[in-house]
Amino acid sequence: MRVFIISDMEGVSGIVRWKQVTGGEPLYEEGRKLYTEEINAAVRGARAAGATEIVVMDCHGAGGDYSFNSLIPEQLDPHCEWVVQREWTEYTAFLESGCDAALFVGMHAMAGTGDGVLCHTVSGQSWTNLWFNGTLVGETGINAALCGHWNCPVLMVTGDDATCREARALLGDKLTTVAVKQGLGRFSARQIPPARCREMIEAGAREALRDLKAVAPYEPGWPCSIEVEFTTPDALVPFGRKHGVEVVNARRVVSRAEDWWTAWKQFYL
Repeated sequence: MRVFIISDMEGVSGIVRWKQVTGGEPLYEEGRKLYTEEINAAVRGARAAGATEIVVMDCHGAGGDYSFNSLIPEQLDPHCEWVVQREWTEYTAFLESGCDAALFVGMHAMAGTGDGVLCHTVSGQSWTNLWFNGTLVGETGINAALCGHWNCPVLMVTGDDATCREARALLGDKLTTVAVKQGLGRFSARQIPPARCREMIEAGAREALRDLKAVAPYEPGWPCSIEVEFTTPDALVPFGRKHGVEVVNARRVVSRAEDWWTAWKQFYL
């Protein structure tokens, strides 16, 4: 069984501040340790479920050389391999070669979620809303669509309560979710201690991988339109100049194609 672990930092237990997820900040080093250990828990659970190949893809943009490179290699479970990519969603080789399941660790809620800890969608400074064929989604939706394009189902999502709720609404009630904290606002949470969270994530991964058909691969539909609303008109400019992308108004663009991956590539990559 081949398992893809896609990870982000904001949904990790103990993390509630931007400085914990921003490369170069003193608190970032603590955040990296918490982050790596939650990934390790998912690796242990996947192995217990029978995974023979596990690849971890860090999807956290920490800034500079730390972007998509936040986990601590020396602390990473030796029974997996990991990817450092230049741009988010750039690495697809593992999916293309055939992947049985994906597990999402440390996810956060979409922009505008009242009880979502550090909630945002792609860029907290410039993105407001994102729709796939009219469905409002966040980064869980982006990662799920990436996996779904290559017929890989997402079987587990971990993060705060809001993220788990968002994931189940998108992927279905049979999705395994592990809530490691309850958001009290964007920068506050009631949290479960890391040691117990890791036990929960390990158990969740093991249980989720017992049934590879529990959740269907996520596919936004054919053809596909990807629409983004930005905070200000200037944030739109780099995207609106791309081939296949239409400027809808001063703060919205839409990318259309026959499938999600083509629409996403011509807009984002």
